[in-house]
Amino acid sequence: MMTGCRIFIESNIWVYVFGEEDDKKAYLAKKFIDENWENKIFISYQVVNEVSNVLKRKRNSETKIKTVINNLSKNYTVLQYSTQNALLASDLREKYKFSFWDSNIAASALSAKCDYLISEDMQDGLNINGMTVKNILK
Repeated sequence: MMTGCRIFIESNIWVYVFGEEDDKKAYLAKKFIDENWENKIFISYQVVNEVSNVLKRKRNSETKIKTVINNLSKNYTVLQYSTQNALLASDLREKYKFSFWDSNIAASALSAKCDYLISEDMQDGLNINGMTVKNILK
């Protein structure tokens, strides 16, 4: 458990939280959210859209997708995207060779001054301008 931190949680983690699977990754994702609910948790509209898209591809109902969108928006800070984020994402792509989408996630997390970026996709332990990437699914 992390105490007193600002945490950004990327899309894959939420897909495990809201998905139908009952496996180790879903368990670890749900446990992490439960243990860290007192921290300031951030997401971006990119995360909301990516989670919605995956749920739709997995044939979840629009009712469930709307419920997920409402739960994410009500319970966590959803960050807007800006020109400043787009420019920072470009810098991160140059420096770290991130994909386009991962650089946008990292830029959003940095703009919110997060201590941790919870990600399954990025290198565990990577320090990005003072923010640490953590893979909680290992």
